[in-house]
Amino acid sequence: MIGLANQLPNVSQDPKDPDFVQDPYVAYRKMRACGDLIYWKEFDLPVAITREAVSQVMRHPKMGRAIPEMMQTTPKDGLEAFYRIEQHSLLELEPPEHTRLRRIVAKAFALNRMAPLAPRISQIADSLIDAFPKDQDFDLLKAYSQPLTALTITSFLGIKEQHALQLQAWSNAMVAMYQAHRDENIEHAAALAAAEFAEFATRELVRRAKLPTDDFLTELVAAEKSGLLSRSEAISTVILLLNAGQEATAHAIGNAVRALIGFPERMLSLQPEQIANTVEECLRYAPPLHMFMRHVYQDVTLFGADIPAGTQIASLLGSSCRDDALWPDSEKFDPFRMRHNHQAFGVGIHACTGAALARLELQVALPALFSRCPNLTITKPPRMADRYHFHGLETLQVRLEAPAST
Repeated sequence: MIGLANQLPNVSQDPKDPDFVQDPYVAYRKMRACGDLIYWKEFDLPVAITREAVSQVMRHPKMGRAIPEMMQTTPKDGLEAFYRIEQHSLLELEPPEHTRLRRIVAKAFALNRMAPLAPRISQIADSLIDAFPKDQDFDLLKAYSQPLTALTITSFLGIKEQHALQLQAWSNAMVAMYQAHRDENIEHAAALAAAEFAEFATRELVRRAKLPTDDFLTELVAAEKSGLLSRSEAISTVILLLNAGQEATAHAIGNAVRALIGFPERMLSLQPEQIANTVEECLRYAPPLHMFMRHVYQDVTLFGADIPAGTQIASLLGSSCRDDALWPDSEKFDPFRMRHNHQAFGVGIHACTGAALARLELQVALPALFSRCPNLTITKPPRMADRYHFHGLETLQVRLEAPAST
């Protein structure tokens, strides 16, 4: 990457630095002051950091998610199970395979199919709130955001509630492969989780073929029978949706609660006529995933830099969501600001397929939490987990304070 390092502004920022982990936005602001595209030394990559640059990279016809042939390697020993899932994942494919699979998934996540899920999400939220400990501190992530997202996605897919915790554990192990500076322990856990997850998904698909119901697994089985996708693709799709439907949305809920809990006009921001805008601001202000990668398939010139084929380039969603060119006071959390489209869910053909479900979960979960727990208080300074490229809390220690006496 020496050529690119000479063409672009060089930035040095350790993603494991404790200050960066807790507040990466200070560094992002400095990066944006350098231009649209920088060279990030620690990642040895060109990185798009403004909203315009991120949009161009993620929509560029000469870039994509699939690993080009020149860069393909044999999986590391012991990781075969993990990469078998990745090989058929919608997230890692390009057209025409991507188009074929995404059409199946997008139909299931259509907006008109999300609204009927709201009562179920509300029911889940209420049952979790009912179980909150009284008169003691507890972790809101474990008590609310994590189980809510796990139970919602399992309900959507048609998987029994009793499996939610195990699926969440497998999901956590697998997505850890995408964080900076993974180690052999993370890799071993991810491979084991992938193998067990694949076995589980296979059993569920076989069961649904025998006993079809009104759920997404049944639709996948039907698509497989009609030749629209293979069994391997069906398994990878189930796992991708379970992973994406839990990890990122759980982070998003935790981040949103942290932003809202001390916000003076919180209750007004959660009213039915305002909640959609509030959720968009929560996602813009603290998106759960900060970096997405692309491969460059053909030589391209971007913002004055000549980027050769075979290069990897990153899009920094966490930075683009606070681009001052669109949000002059981007560091301020303001649910009532003029609404602009953010990039927390990505853009282009790989934009998050489940964005509508994630939005619905936030739109239901946040008002439910604060309407029933108006005196919820944070009892320990929250800290972000050291899991970059993810941006979510380690824990969110809270307590239900008794209402003030009159």
